[in-house]
Amino acid sequence: MPNIKGAIKRVKQSSAANEQNSHVKAAMRTAIRKADAALINNEENAQALLKDAVKKVDTAARKGLIHKNTAARQKSRLTKKAQ
Repeated sequence: MPNIKGAIKRVKQSSAANEQNSHVKAAMRTAIRKADAALINNEENAQALLKDAVKKVDTAARKGLIHKNTAARQKSRLTKKAQ
């Protein structure tokens, strides 16, 4: 544990940011999995799940959690399955 006041604050801030980032990334992965499964099984709510997954991927890319090209690739793969 750091002794300097600024370093202590930095540890608190980085742990809070890590928790938030982990939450967003986990929600994105879950949305992708749900949409993928719904598209494969031709479920009636597949389009809604696809829309939600694309939204979560865009959010993660905007926050810098994933690269923009990774986001584009994931969205492309999902929409290709939708057609």
